[in-house]
Amino acid sequence: MSRPGAPKRHQDVHPPPETGGEVSGQPCRSVPATSRVGTVKRWKSFLGNGGSVREGGHGDVGEHAKWSLGVLNDKRVAEVPGSVLLLSSTRQRPLGLHLQPARTSSSSLPPQPGLDSLGHASIDSKKRTANGEIILNPQPDDSLNDPLNWPIWRRNTALLSLGWHCLVGGGMTPILAAGFKNVAETYHVSIPQVALTTGLFMMGLGMGSVLTSPTAILYGKRPVYLVGTLVFLAGAVWCSESPSYASLVIARIVMGLSISPCESLPSATIAEIFFLHERAYRGKKLSTPSERSDNPEFRVEMGISVNHQQLRPSFTYANLTPRIVAIVVAFNFVLLFLFVPETFWDRTPRPKISDRGIPSRLFPDELDGLAPSSSSGGGALQPEKKRKHVEWAEDKDEQPHSAHDRQDLESSPVGSSSKVPEGVRTAVDKGDQNLQGRSVSRPYQEPSEKSPPFLTSPSGLDTSALSSFFYTDALKNQPPLKFRKTLKPWNGRLRKDNWFRVALRPLILFAYPAVLWSALVYSLAVGWLIVLSETVASVYQHNPYNFTPLGTGLVYLSPSIGGILGTVVAGKVSDIIVRFMTKKNGGLYEPEFRLVMAIPVAVCTSLGLMGFGWSADAGDKWIVPTVFFGVISFGCSLGSTTAITFCVDSYRQYAGEALVTLNFSKNIFHGLVFSLFINRWLDAQGPKSVFLSLGVIQLACLAFTIPLYIFGKRMRMWTVRKNLMERF
Repeated sequence: MSRPGAPKRHQDVHPPPETGGEVSGQPCRSVPATSRVGTVKRWKSFLGNGGSVREGGHGDVGEHAKWSLGVLNDKRVAEVPGSVLLLSSTRQRPLGLHLQPARTSSSSLPPQPGLDSLGHASIDSKKRTANGEIILNPQPDDSLNDPLNWPIWRRNTALLSLGWHCLVGGGMTPILAAGFKNVAETYHVSIPQVALTTGLFMMGLGMGSVLTSPTAILYGKRPVYLVGTLVFLAGAVWCSESPSYASLVIARIVMGLSISPCESLPSATIAEIFFLHERAYRGKKLSTPSERSDNPEFRVEMGISVNHQQLRPSFTYANLTPRIVAIVVAFNFVLLFLFVPETFWDRTPRPKISDRGIPSRLFPDELDGLAPSSSSGGGALQPEKKRKHVEWAEDKDEQPHSAHDRQDLESSPVGSSSKVPEGVRTAVDKGDQNLQGRSVSRPYQEPSEKSPPFLTSPSGLDTSALSSFFYTDALKNQPPLKFRKTLKPWNGRLRKDNWFRVALRPLILFAYPAVLWSALVYSLAVGWLIVLSETVASVYQHNPYNFTPLGTGLVYLSPSIGGILGTVVAGKVSDIIVRFMTKKNGGLYEPEFRLVMAIPVAVCTSLGLMGFGWSADAGDKWIVPTVFFGVISFGCSLGSTTAITFCVDSYRQYAGEALVTLNFSKNIFHGLVFSLFINRWLDAQGPKSVFLSLGVIQLACLAFTIPLYIFGKRMRMWTVRKNLMERF
């Protein structure tokens, strides 16, 4: 009964569910308020504002949200390797490093300092740029033989020499594309057979990446660059003098093997001679032509040069082009020999051995160079405490719970500290209480998962790095090397690691879902440009266009412009999206946020492929398929950039192996396979049917982005638990 004078309660006109849900014979259409509230709560839970789950009794985290902007969090841990907590516009903290297994073998990319044998130096004692504004990362040694201490003109000269060589090497994949018809007439074979030379060239390129990467790791990059250039020169001469089609095929395979260092090693070279703040611009300029394995600008130039072959009847497209290439490569060898010395310098941190064990720290803004560490509460190391995991500690000057950093965090453009996910903030704050100049004890250990075995020596040093210490220490104690001594082509074996083990590690990464997706998208992004280069002669040099090799070469101006625009736009747009999503997620960055770029990749690439085939089959004006060619190149540039950034952000400690994995996939699983049938398919069904099918394949493959976005974080944690790379 209601109280007298009390306001009347709102009467719900809807009957209970068991009455059939009808009023006055009409079905009830409005939704009860409680149902609407439940829907709102479910969406808030999906976006990371609710749906918290309790940690299962282990670790320092209390509870964390089930979702982070549509990304499922792990059920058992709040911190997952690959996630990054942005503390301010200039500071970031990688999460889950205490769960991340350390490397057990060498990598082509140099490690970042993780262990400090001299104790944790204050920020003021760290080396900076000349104006004092930027702390140098990595910290260079005092020796003038350290590549980071070379004069800037010397480092830039090495970069330009190597960059030009990569530009030439990147254009060799479809170098014969503009003259497929002429080459077929020279050797009396069909155009599909000539197109096969491109696929076999890519096969050599893919196999060469697997061979040259471990060789460069163990013996240095300089001998690999020099030997590769000499073989490249021999292959170009061989192509120009090939008396038969079979000889041409073998020569193209040899060229592919010799050019593979241009794909697998330049990124590591940049990391060895430039500081972190110097790499972004230089790395993009150097990696773009080599990583795409497709250089439209170079093909435009070759199309123009060979157009004058009628002035020299003794020359044909098949032998004139390789002769021009041979002259250029000979010049490249001189540049590399004179201006690209050995850039290896071992920066593996060496811990300080004391009576309290081996303290191990990792700088908070470092994501790679993970080194093994062990900690103990006191006394000697206990056998049951040995774990091959990375521990992480903060500088005393950079405690995040200090007044200065709290103010810095609150003023961060990506969100205030109050918006940081509760579980992550709890774990970080609890961990910071122990970070007072000593090693951090293990904050989390899952009861159902066994930690990886302790695979290093008791000192925490990887014994495979000892020989590299000898090489580096010898140079540290010497005065600056004279120019004549830098010309030495080989400096002996730099590491004692097992060659076969290093060579097979990139293949193990196919078991990592994030790397597998990146390999698929990267293969498609670069592969479609290779497919077009194999079919462009069939489309433009027959009715209704009847282009000459010059006209066919000039067609590549369109993908050149599209590729440049795509490269510029990809990084900018991706960073804007990531910053926005990170701010909405309370300052917690997830690599899966990069996957949003798959939407413009799918739209541009699929639209370009379908439009190109449809317009070419309909006989539209030549400008129509040419514009669609540029749209394809734009989308492919977005795709390749997205694939690489997502892969590296997910597994930064395996970035060197991941680049080899991506290049191997692109060359073998796409370049070689499609070259076996694409031209015959085009002749049988026409451009419309072929390119519509390719557009559907692109959409179908990128559809896997949706489950990866949702479950990607859990998959990353699954790979950490399985620890496949370090068990091998």
